[in-house]
Amino acid sequence: MKYNQLGNTDLHISELSFGTWAIGGSWGKSDDKEALRGLERAMELGVNFFDTADVYGDGHSEELLAKATKGKEDKIYIATKFCRAGDIHDLHTYSKEQVRAYCEASLRRLGRDRIDLFQIHCPPFEIIKEGSVFHVLDQLQQEGKIRYYGVSVESMDEGLFVIENNPNVRALQIIFNVLRQKPLKELLPKAIDKKVGILARVPLASGLLTGKFSKNTSFEMMIIAPLIVTVLPLMLVKRFRDCLLKKGWN
Repeated sequence: MKYNQLGNTDLHISELSFGTWAIGGSWGKSDDKEALRGLERAMELGVNFFDTADVYGDGHSEELLAKATKGKEDKIYIATKFCRAGDIHDLHTYSKEQVRAYCEASLRRLGRDRIDLFQIHCPPFEIIKEGSVFHVLDQLQQEGKIRYYGVSVESMDEGLFVIENNPNVRALQIIFNVLRQKPLKELLPKAIDKKVGILARVPLASGLLTGKFSKNTSFEMMIIAPLIVTVLPLMLVKRFRDCLLKKGWN
């Protein structure tokens, strides 16, 4: 496993991290024993960075991480996220009282005294521009409840605004994969210049790039997966795969 320094922090994290949305149960049936085996296997292979959120299984993902990493708190880093348990457009969701409540609830579920990376979970652009939530995070950091903080964003404009206007943001989470390359042009160079760490979200395009789906794949009744796995992206993935095969990649 290769490790890199996460932006301007003292965290040296594995290049491959483990996203824990699915094991929380939000994507359909899940098995806690299997989830814990998966987390343990990832750590055996050198993964030391895990990403979660308070809404992944209504906190169950955080609870599973607490079990898997007990006694390894100084070696295994956890990034969690907040704000989507409330109204993301309401400023109260980002108030000192509410953010503190989100933070302390995550700390209880994770069984930790401090969160390594506390991220705002894809807030609307107007919330990012308003900016008061960053002062709240500064205070939580000063109190020792969080080690560093960052933002998970949906667009290049949001990411660039965060980097340019919030010097204490240490990490930015953005969708980046072979189908979504926009960050390469401007966002990644700016992040490097400002020493802001980048976490690539949805690197396998929600499973589309794993090669295990086809137009004949069926899913149990869920809310999210049928909206993502459509004929069009599957056609794009197939075309991309065919191009790689023609070039001799397999």
